[in-house]
Amino acid sequence: MDLLTFLTRSPDLSDIAVAEDFASRWTRKGLKKGAHLTRQELPETGEFILLQGHLASGICDQDGKEVCVGFYAGPCVITPNIARTRGGLSLVSTVAVTDATLARIDSDLLSSLMISSEPVRNWANGILRDALSRKADREWCLAALGGAERLRWFRETFPGYEGVFTHSLIASFLGVTPVTLSRLRAGDRRG
Repeated sequence: MDLLTFLTRSPDLSDIAVAEDFASRWTRKGLKKGAHLTRQELPETGEFILLQGHLASGICDQDGKEVCVGFYAGPCVITPNIARTRGGLSLVSTVAVTDATLARIDSDLLSSLMISSEPVRNWANGILRDALSRKADREWCLAALGGAERLRWFRETFPGYEGVFTHSLIASFLGVTPVTLSRLRAGDRRG
């Protein structure tokens, strides 16, 4: 999908002149499968729209254990910079699961555009609200649901993702072991 088409799907950017000007501020970026878009603890100042492809975000602890915290299937907006960085450093590593095409804009430039353009401000605020809502939904899932219910929630929230993302990533995202996920999936087929 091209950037302008993606942006104009939002009612906030329905004015084509505003959307075209906004789209002109973004740069296009390709990412090969396995390449990092962001790396945990490294400087990061970008905002990204995934136009096509698939990415996954993870957090690595001090012992080197990585936990998946996000999935992206284009076209979509990657979690806003303010929600995935602290002090200019990335809190997550984001990796291309497939070849991907993205659009990038510097966070400070987006902030300036939000100040000067109400449609851009409304669009960006909506993106942030959606990201926070998804984060809260996942936190609720992990705290309130058992394994089978987590898998059901995942399938309803992310239809088709089981066929795109590895089961080890999905298990990590759901807070279960890969063996547990395999058992839940096998039980689901039998039931």
